Amino acid sequence: GLERGAKNQFSTFSNFITTINQKKEGTGNRSPPTQLVIPNIKNVRDLPPICLDVRQKQRVSVDTLPQELKAPIPPQPSLPIRTKTVKDFQDDVEKAKSSGDWKVIHDFYSTSFDSFLEINAAFKKDASFPFNTIEDSGINAKFVNVVYDALLNTPQDVQKSVLKGIINGLLQEWKGPRTKDDLRAYCILLQNPQFSNTSTYVIYAHLLRQIAALTEADHHFLVHWSKKIAQRRFKQLVDRLLQFISLRLFPAKPEEFPPMMKCTWWIPSATKVLALFNAANSLSSPSIISYTDFYNSTLDHIDLMEEYHNWQCYGNSHRFSFCQYPFIISIAAKKVIIQRDSEQQMISIARQSLVDKVSRRQKPDMNMLFLNVKVRRTHLVSDSLDELARKRADLKKKLKVTFVGEAGLDMGGLTKEWFLLLIRQIFHPDYGMFTYHKDSHCHWFSSFKCDNYSEFRLVGALMGLAVYNSITLDIRFPPCCYKKLLSPPIVPCDHNTLVGICDVTLEDLIQVMPELAHGLSELLAYEGNVEEDFYSTFQVFQEEFGVIKSYNLKPNGEKIPVTNQNRKEYVQLYVDFLLNKSIYKQFAAFYYGFHSVCASYALLLLRPEEVEILVCGSPELDMSALQRSTQYEGYQKTDLTIRYFWDVVLGFSLDLQKKLLHFATGSDRVPVGGMADLNFKISKSETSTNWLPVAHTCFNQLCLPPYKNKKELKQKLIIGISNAEGFGLE
Repeated sequence: GLERGAKNQFSTFSNFITTINQKKEGTGNRSPPTQLVIPNIKNVRDLPPICLDVRQKQRVSVDTLPQELKAPIPPQPSLPIRTKTVKDFQDDVEKAKSSGDWKVIHDFYSTSFDSFLEINAAFKKDASFPFNTIEDSGINAKFVNVVYDALLNTPQDVQKSVLKGIINGLLQEWKGPRTKDDLRAYCILLQNPQFSNTSTYVIYAHLLRQIAALTEADHHFLVHWSKKIAQRRFKQLVDRLLQFISLRLFPAKPEEFPPMMKCTWWIPSATKVLALFNAANSLSSPSIISYTDFYNSTLDHIDLMEEYHNWQCYGNSHRFSFCQYPFIISIAAKKVIIQRDSEQQMISIARQSLVDKVSRRQKPDMNMLFLNVKVRRTHLVSDSLDELARKRADLKKKLKVTFVGEAGLDMGGLTKEWFLLLIRQIFHPDYGMFTYHKDSHCHWFSSFKCDNYSEFRLVGALMGLAVYNSITLDIRFPPCCYKKLLSPPIVPCDHNTLVGICDVTLEDLIQVMPELAHGLSELLAYEGNVEEDFYSTFQVFQEEFGVIKSYNLKPNGEKIPVTNQNRKEYVQLYVDFLLNKSIYKQFAAFYYGFHSVCASYALLLLRPEEVEILVCGSPELDMSALQRSTQYEGYQKTDLTIRYFWDVVLGFSLDLQKKLLHFATGSDRVPVGGMADLNFKISKSETSTNWLPVAHTCFNQLCLPPYKNKKELKQKLIIGISNAEGFGLE
């Protein structure tokens, strides 16, 4: 009901705020400036401590603040007494609807939102109680929700009165630190559904600006209070902020907003407030909404590399970049950043090789621009290990693979084949590097001690090369592996610093060894006498090559019994031993191998879950999506052969669908952008229908003869995709 007559009214609000600001600036020293006038944009753009520059190891999180950071609590003025209950309000609304007389409702809204004090008087659970802790905001959430749900169905003059009251509250003369009542008012105002309407964005922007400029201690309270908001309303708040950022970047009606040059603080303020909700979501266990709900796909259409370079050059300084807040950047956008960063590194390394060659007056050779890997299929692992070790200086060049004795030229297809076969051999149980856990369907590092961990470094380098060259791998590591891979995300200069060590919990162990984790959970929940009934000590045993070996979880562990009092410590040390200490050398080699290729600030933008998606792609196949995005050459999508093809493929089992994808593209994984990113093409093969289909994996192209019926097409297709290994030249 705000879209028509309200537009000019809200334009007046904008002018009103501007006029007030100009008057304040003209008064000199007679009174302090309002919170809306922040002469130095630094106050808006400096990152809040809860969202430190991601170059630092610390992730977006909020821990309990030390005492010295907590601002003293200023005295709070006494609140007016308001006795209206949820039922009273609902009865008033029903009477107004039936009678058409909205005066009582108008008076309630205009009074309740007239100032921060009135907001607290109306919506605080107990006006006489301070509610100064992070555990309880003191907000009557049910009343707030009922009042806001009714607001958009009231006449326009009622809705305008609310906005006028909010303006009054935002224009107050702030002196000294904010009270908890002020923070409560901000928390309530953020939930106002009117701010979904673009005509209210000027007021919304000033509200966001004030919240963004609060102290770290105040942000600390807002974050913890936000954790208590119901999931649906929490998501609405996040969506509203994302929409605000999107429409400021790409306004549907530019005339609705002030010129961008006059409100450069809008987007930084909104992003900063969004960081508070992201911190609240990260602190909640389980999280309130998915981390992907914070993605803003609009950012996929801006100059991402400019954002990235600004962040690289200016870091956490006064220059705003979305890369300072990576939670808002989608995985598709991050992939673009990583790909382009990789390409620039490849070009830089290749150029340096060329300059070195010319400076020594040697004849340039095209092969020097690539990482050329030449392997025999019969000695795949040993040849690959030798090649990568010998050409360590070339790892950041574009990868090209040659199979000895085969005529295929690598335009991408041979590289995919090399990755697939190498991973298949290395992860085979007989190879002994990794243990496959059937319960969790994932691999984990073998804890067996050995003299040389270079093959673990090879696997890490393979994963790095895959990300660097945009190849997806069929690797099944648990999520904690990727958490360890980012611990830390940048290789430390001091080689004595431990790497690949992260905080692990029983939840992490469940994803690797669910049966053992279940047993430890039962130990924690056991109600009897743990020491007498379990008879365990702080010592664990592992079998290595048929020999049982013992390891102490702490000094003299074999002499320390596990009791009801220390069992939590026992479980934590056991989990840490299994996921960190027992495999430290193996994982450290793996870590250094990965980062020898993927050393980039772009990694700092990624969550562990996003690294997994970049490495492995998605295992979920949507062949209908592939059908919709497929291109045709020599065929039309309505041709009989094409209709036969899709009828057959959509009826395939998952195993056959994966074989088809591997046959045509060289990988059975779906890239980050989904099936559409494959650029899959079906071309008409002008050969006899006695021939099998042929694939060009370099170009994700399937060459299909015009088979006469569905039965023949299905038979030839299954034979082709089930017997596909090796390359030749046409």
